[in-house]
Amino acid sequence: MKLLVAALDSELVAFPEDLPGFERLVTGPGKLKATFALTRALDAGTYDEILVVGTAGALDESVASGVHEINWTFQHDVINEEGVRGEHVSMPQRMDLSDGDMVIATGDSFIDDADAVQLILALGGRLVDMESYAYAWVAAQFGVPIRIWKAVSDRAQDDANTTWTEAVTACSHQLRERLRDAYGV
Repeated sequence: MKLLVAALDSELVAFPEDLPGFERLVTGPGKLKATFALTRALDAGTYDEILVVGTAGALDESVASGVHEINWTFQHDVINEEGVRGEHVSMPQRMDLSDGDMVIATGDSFIDDADAVQLILALGGRLVDMESYAYAWVAAQFGVPIRIWKAVSDRAQDDANTTWTEAVTACSHQLRERLRDAYGV
């Protein structure tokens, strides 16, 4: 059995409630909610794979719209004991996932301004979200393979929150089509 994970119900609007071969988990937004919900699910059940679907803001102008598979993730909103941004005091600097095509920066705030975008780009992020690092870290603790697919919902600039609200349904449909193509369900 696989576990289909999203932060918000709205990211799964295009997905049927019952999807053969998948159980469904909605964690809530942010790193703590993602960590708690996924930990509980993995502690209670056995899964051969986790598939995370959701939306992300594009930081890099060259990032195409559509669905991207994450190859590694890091936390953009942490600072280590030496003052280095993007490095946690005791957690891995980055979580490697797959042969995906994209790096995603995770943090607990919604990014919608140019200064924050430039800071995260300088750290290596091309997409931004609020959960991917947490999902990847929890999956690693349980030894469960994880894939993360993110649909570009906005450009993480002015009014990105409004753009995201309007785009989330379209992103859900793109993600559903990707799942259909990859898993045949």
